[in-house]
Amino acid sequence: MNNNIMFCSVGRRVRLLKDFRESMNGCGRIIATDASPVAPALFFADDKCIVPKITEPDYFGKVLDIAGRFDAKAITTLIDPEIELLAKHRDELMCKGVLPLCPSERTAQLCFDKYEMYKYLNSKDINTILTYNSLSSFREGLASGAISFPVFMKPISGSGSVGIGKCETMQEVEEKWNDGKFTYVIQEMMTGGDCNADVYVDCISHKPVAIFSKKKIESRLGGASKTISYKDTSFFSFVEDVCSVLELNGPCDMDFFVKDGTYYLSEINPRFGGAYLHAYASGVDFIKLILQNLEGKANRSVIGQYEENIIMMMYDDVVFARKSELLSQDFSLL
Repeated sequence: MNNNIMFCSVGRRVRLLKDFRESMNGCGRIIATDASPVAPALFFADDKCIVPKITEPDYFGKVLDIAGRFDAKAITTLIDPEIELLAKHRDELMCKGVLPLCPSERTAQLCFDKYEMYKYLNSKDINTILTYNSLSSFREGLASGAISFPVFMKPISGSGSVGIGKCETMQEVEEKWNDGKFTYVIQEMMTGGDCNADVYVDCISHKPVAIFSKKKIESRLGGASKTISYKDTSFFSFVEDVCSVLELNGPCDMDFFVKDGTYYLSEINPRFGGAYLHAYASGVDFIKLILQNLEGKANRSVIGQYEENIIMMMYDDVVFARKSELLSQDFSLL
């Protein structure tokens, strides 16, 4: 059976494509796209294409053309800014026989706007981090004792830990708020530790069927680079509660904080997280779950079916290629 899977904006995600190839075991081809001809992961796909930047008006048309040309049965993206674009075109993709591994458009919007997500989760009684989107409301929070210094500031729609920072005083908050680099939110500083979950939400039942939880040992370049697996049934239950109020589909990367022994959702990246590799190596195979969905079958739950205390340690590697092997010689694309 042809189960070709298309990855948009593959960038450096070499190991993820290798894992897919291993798990698919010849049942389909890997299609990869990127705006750069020197994106390392392109060299590990069966079919590869250079596309415009996602901000270009003809971008999605090119994506649809590639999906049709290579008979893609499922599509996903590996960068946050593209998730909402795929979500916007969910119906169009499904009409063409392509399963979009992305949330509904409304859920995608919530995942990419930290303040809107905060308000929505609050309305659904889901524990999340106290968040302010204006200096005036933050000052009111300080005056009432709802929040105190230090606080944490981050871009309202950022990713990869760009622009984040701790502030100890009102002067620091005001300086960062007015630096002109981003539109910020101000959040309560969570000091009880953090953790992460790789979650697969079945594309037929729309329920979480796999949850792999891990604690961060070390972070690098905005993501976890060393993690250790653990299990907590109360955490699994909380993740299920989170999923029940959102319209998610496929792989999700979720970040959480702990306060006084209680879990709080920080944010959701509804795509394969950079540290999903840990889940796969521990036997939590989202690829098999995707293939099952492509056959029109809902997956049974495998939540918690992995070993604790498995440690992942990322390291750097390189890819070499001749210039003649690149899909484009136009280095203005770089």
